[in-house]
Amino acid sequence: MRSILQKSISKQRHILIKLLKKPISQLVLSLSQEISNSHKLEIHLQEAFPVFQYCKYLYVMDSHGVQITKTILRDATDTKSLGRDRSQRPYMLGDFDQYDFILSEAYISKHNKRPSVTAIHVIKDHHGMLIGYLGVDYDLRELPGTNHLYKENYKWQQIKGDPAIRSGLFAQQRLQSDMDNNIDNVFALMQELICEHGVFHGKFHFSSSRTTIWLLDDPYNYRLLSMNELNDPDICLVYPRHNYSELATVPESDIPKIFEYFRQLRFADETIYLRAGSINIVNGMISLNFSCDGSHYLPYKEFLDKGMSFWFGSDTKEIDPFQYDEVIERICEKGCDYVYRSINNHRQGDIIDDLIDIPQIEQDKIIKELETIMQVYSH
Repeated sequence: MRSILQKSISKQRHILIKLLKKPISQLVLSLSQEISNSHKLEIHLQEAFPVFQYCKYLYVMDSHGVQITKTILRDATDTKSLGRDRSQRPYMLGDFDQYDFILSEAYISKHNKRPSVTAIHVIKDHHGMLIGYLGVDYDLRELPGTNHLYKENYKWQQIKGDPAIRSGLFAQQRLQSDMDNNIDNVFALMQELICEHGVFHGKFHFSSSRTTIWLLDDPYNYRLLSMNELNDPDICLVYPRHNYSELATVPESDIPKIFEYFRQLRFADETIYLRAGSINIVNGMISLNFSCDGSHYLPYKEFLDKGMSFWFGSDTKEIDPFQYDEVIERICEKGCDYVYRSINNHRQGDIIDDLIDIPQIEQDKIIKELETIMQVYSH
């Protein structure tokens, strides 16, 4: 999990622990004297329940994690879990040798199938020996609103695609779509909608010839535009004029540059090509989905700075970035098994040491050549 998101989660957990720990610790003191009497334990739980205003269930387990009381609800008791072995549930896997109180990670509850957390406090006798556990279950949606809206840390991310698509990648070839044939008009229309009609997020589906757009005046609904609409500039009439948004982080002047890079990524190679691309002028993020089903998300500045050199190893139309023969020979020298393993690992999206400093699309081309070579040995 990304560190900034983990920090946000940790902060919210700290707030919850501070809120929950004191009343739970106080209840444990009264339970330790009655650990052998389930009826009295249940009375203590029922009397204590009003203090636990956000609680869903209260119960006591023995030292082995087996429930020895009924499950206490706010206005009822439940006998179904009496005798249930909870020792392998997520909330019982903490380090109770070191900690007396642990708030579990969120998990999906076994019966209600809802995101939940459980607070576990050990119960010890007067000699300090472990004699049981108090369990306090919470439904996440019933806890107080401690969660502030998480703010995304916008930076480049690469997401692996479907291995099944990668395995058949080199058996496919880009087919000219209707959008490809009209790409200049499509880009011009999208630029007009973004700069003059309040579109803040637009996505091009190049292979299926459609776009989706989101408007500042109606951000909760998206519009789907087919090539019929994209070939008709009159559609601008149905979207009210809207000055370029003050919320935008992408300068107007950079939009045609971004679209030009989309064009180059779409047509640069007949096997490895851009299948879909989007721009969000508010958060400044660019998303790219390639024919190998791999996806990239990166800030527009980084996208423009990387340019075509990041994807192909050259800023020129004629790509000559690597000494292919040298790389291929180095891999082949390690034997057929290594070559087959490298091809398979690449299909699964794993990193290959011999290709680690080579742009992704160039890696794909090298693997394609290796597959061609190995076909000779398969006959």
